[in-house]
Amino acid sequence: MSIKTLKTFFVVAASAVLFFAAVPSFAKEAPKVITIGTLYASSGPFATSSTSQYEGLKFWVSQVNKHGGVFVKAFNKKIPVKLAAYDDQSQTATAGMLYNQLITRDRVDMLVSDFGSVLTSVAVPLAKVHKILLFDPTGTAAKFFTPDNQFVVLCSLPTSGIWPYALADFLVQKKIPRVAIVYSSNDFNQSQAVTLHDKLVKAGINPVYYEAVPTNTSNYSVLLHSIQATKPDAVIEFGFVPNDIAFLQGLQASALKFKMVFTIFPGQQFDLIKKNVGAKALYYTYTYPTPPLLKYSDINYGPSLDKFEKAYKATGKKVDFLVVAGYNTGLIMQKTLETATGFDQSQFRKAVADFSGKVKTLDGQFEVDAAGAQTGEMLPVAQFVPKGAGGIGMTIVYPKALKTGSEVYPAP
Repeated sequence: MSIKTLKTFFVVAASAVLFFAAVPSFAKEAPKVITIGTLYASSGPFATSSTSQYEGLKFWVSQVNKHGGVFVKAFNKKIPVKLAAYDDQSQTATAGMLYNQLITRDRVDMLVSDFGSVLTSVAVPLAKVHKILLFDPTGTAAKFFTPDNQFVVLCSLPTSGIWPYALADFLVQKKIPRVAIVYSSNDFNQSQAVTLHDKLVKAGINPVYYEAVPTNTSNYSVLLHSIQATKPDAVIEFGFVPNDIAFLQGLQASALKFKMVFTIFPGQQFDLIKKNVGAKALYYTYTYPTPPLLKYSDINYGPSLDKFEKAYKATGKKVDFLVVAGYNTGLIMQKTLETATGFDQSQFRKAVADFSGKVKTLDGQFEVDAAGAQTGEMLPVAQFVPKGAGGIGMTIVYPKALKTGSEVYPAP
């Protein structure tokens, strides 16, 4: 064979390799249905948040199936979706057993974790061992996302350690010198407390109160008086929904007044917390606003928040952030199936990396780092204010790019 012929052979061979690499790797036979496994909690401390997230995911399934299913690039066709879901009752031991059942017995095609870091914590190692990509809506503990684990993707919130970035900057910019921080002793809340503490100290603000309490704390009366004794200019409480409710109820019952009060979950489950504490207890308090309280523009994938709310309210249920988070996780899985050239877990993860930073949904910019941690969706700071006769409104006060008005500080 001549040198010229050899050159021609290698050029043709190289072209063939490139061609086949670019062609989707269709499996021999497409499944009749895409099975997505997940858990929810019908009871226990995480029930209200978990069921909302689950309802959002179920709504996504109903919407794609209404249009013939989700388009799967690996098979070049639409395929219906079904959920395989079990009740973990907010218990990690039960959740671990049920995640394992979804993976090994039900052999689900895609896996979605239950609400929050506690119930996600047992899913992360199982997904890694079984090499199945875990789509994580709201489990935000930083320890889940490590360079040696390519089998978890955070879909609808940033990792909890970066949640307080805007809050810290706001406190520093306002030159609020005396800050009290009380937090529940779990990964989710502690990571926020540590970040806020460290950022404040770096700016020359040493918190006057910095204490952890058990996550099951339901009475903050003594704590509130201990905080009052430090004469704070701002009080930050990091907890889950039951903690926030107990804290705000305790604050109202105590008749204590602070210049600034911040809690997490009124910005995620506003109606639930308002129902339990009343609108007046929220007046002039601060939170992280999330959809539907926060509305994003320039959406390039999925419906706008307005269209989503209109469609979801037709079910007779209200939209809160956890509904949005569950639905948004469905959108990320949908984009994954539309993008992946092969129907396997490694191709799913590659697809996520391919569209990361290019997709903006009703939940904001979807972007993950190499470990699957969400970095695109950031949380601003907002303040609740009186509106009309006994009503309540919200003003985004930081950062400047999202600001809708000025804060009222100190609180009246």
